[in-house]
Amino acid sequence: MLVCFSRRSLSETIFPSFSRALVTCQHSLSSSDSIKNVELSESELFLTQLKYPDDSVSITPYFLNRVISSCAKSASIFLGEQAHSTIIKLGFDSNVFIGTALVDLYSKCERIFSATQQFDEMPERNVVTWNSLISGYSHAQLSIQAFNLFVDMLKLGFTPTPFTISSVLASCAQLEAVELGIQVHGLSVKYGFSCNVVVGTALVDMYSKCSNSDDSRKCFDAIPEKNVISWTTMVSGYAHNGKSVEAMILVGEMRRLGVRLNKITYNILLSSFSSLKDLINGKQVHCLVIREGFDSDNYIVVTLLTMYSECGRLDDFCKISWTVSTSDQISWNSVIAGYSHLGYGQEALDCFRRMRQAGITIDFYTLTNVLKAIGLLSALKEGNQIHALVLKTGYTSNLYVQNGLVSMYARCAEVDDSKQVFSSIIEPDLVSWNSLLSGCAQHGHGEEAVELFEKMRSIRIKPDHSTYLSVLTACSHVGLLDRGLHFFSLMRDESKELPRVEHYACVVDLLGRAGHLNQAESFINSMPLKPGPSVFKALLSACRVHGNVDIATRSAKRLLELCPDDPATYVLLSSIFAEGGYWDDAAGMRKLMSERGVRKKPGYSWIDSNKNSPISMEMR
Repeated sequence: MLVCFSRRSLSETIFPSFSRALVTCQHSLSSSDSIKNVELSESELFLTQLKYPDDSVSITPYFLNRVISSCAKSASIFLGEQAHSTIIKLGFDSNVFIGTALVDLYSKCERIFSATQQFDEMPERNVVTWNSLISGYSHAQLSIQAFNLFVDMLKLGFTPTPFTISSVLASCAQLEAVELGIQVHGLSVKYGFSCNVVVGTALVDMYSKCSNSDDSRKCFDAIPEKNVISWTTMVSGYAHNGKSVEAMILVGEMRRLGVRLNKITYNILLSSFSSLKDLINGKQVHCLVIREGFDSDNYIVVTLLTMYSECGRLDDFCKISWTVSTSDQISWNSVIAGYSHLGYGQEALDCFRRMRQAGITIDFYTLTNVLKAIGLLSALKEGNQIHALVLKTGYTSNLYVQNGLVSMYARCAEVDDSKQVFSSIIEPDLVSWNSLLSGCAQHGHGEEAVELFEKMRSIRIKPDHSTYLSVLTACSHVGLLDRGLHFFSLMRDESKELPRVEHYACVVDLLGRAGHLNQAESFINSMPLKPGPSVFKALLSACRVHGNVDIATRSAKRLLELCPDDPATYVLLSSIFAEGGYWDDAAGMRKLMSERGVRKKPGYSWIDSNKNSPISMEMR
């Protein structure tokens, strides 16, 4: 009889007394396999008892525990709170199992304060109670609280379980605190969890997020029975640390061992391809995605768009974008972000207009990429409109949007507006500083850029390669030779950021503008890296300014070896010869250019003639 009635409407509307009987029957069948055939859940039975109270029906702690667990799985906080009220009314609030279930409920429903309060009020706790709150803190990104609670648990003599260790390792990964993670790793070995697949996977994740791929791989190899989650976590670790080749090799090993890749694995693998050198691997994985039938999955498609845009492949990006369903926010955002990353600002703005007209809700990610597109176009009018939209939509305190505004105004040469937005940021991050510093460097505020750099260092914000590039550019533009050389020495000798070719090019430009051409040439010859075209172009430009034909000839010869089809080199060297009175050499350079079939591309400029195409600003 019980098996036949599976609809709640029958039990509640037609036979309320039968539903009450089901509660009693539930107790007797709870330990039997027969209960699996009853489709009425514990939460539905509990609701029936609330609607049709019957004093003859007793609700046991075991049944209430099942109700709370059911609410936790379905995140039904409203019903869970009703059950909590019943628990208090019936005097079961001191039951350790019910109390633990309540902690788990509030944690999974993101009611961390209620979970903590319930935990603190419990007269008795077991290890599952501690695990529930530690896991809740970890999922709520309250990593320090999770770790401190773990320490308290150990002090009180509770023995951790594999679940405890995995939750604490997740908190260490969030904090990127590898020292704490190593200590927890030691505890896992002490308690004999080193071969546990859950703990092993958590160790792989922790070391990966702490940028320690070698130890992450050692932990992965030590897992005796890996599952698809373990493999995917290791792939994610390689992707997180920019090791796309290693991620690709690992996926190949998965396939050889017969481990079936899921959509998450493919998604993570595709996200590891972020430059032109990764394009071949990216296309191979794209073929696998099509063969597995995942090419229609929205998340996979979005990741493919991101991959092709970061690899600089406009044609492939456009082919994928035409297949994207533009009915949701994520799809629109990915297309706008792709066009912005590829440098097609106008196309990104056009997509944004269509997104607004379609009534799709925007978020901070939309605004950030639209601001980037506006910066590419130096479209101040549209930038002001988007700033107004930011104010209307309430994203003024979002750090990503604030950084986008700082960068947009800086690119539009509105340095004062950029500084005003920067000053409104409560806790500027490295991107905030770099955006303002770059704007000052590019628009003649060299002294201010140097002051910003010094202030960054004084408040212990570590500069990266972009920071050093901006401050070196600033010193070059305003002629601060000694300061520029000092900053380059700081980068080379004290910073973890090793100078790149573009930094050496800045120093050459700095020396060249100051007239130290021989020193600049010696600097190039002593470079530990192979000089790139930008290095010789900087020296060649300085030679033209100071009329040094000899160094210009040597530099041009090396530049032509690197870029034989670059017309700028021929034209620049020809101009240097002509300005120095070497007319035959100038004519010879023009003739060589013609013989090699190198043609100078005509320059052009543009203005925005479409003054009647404002961005839609209606609120959605």
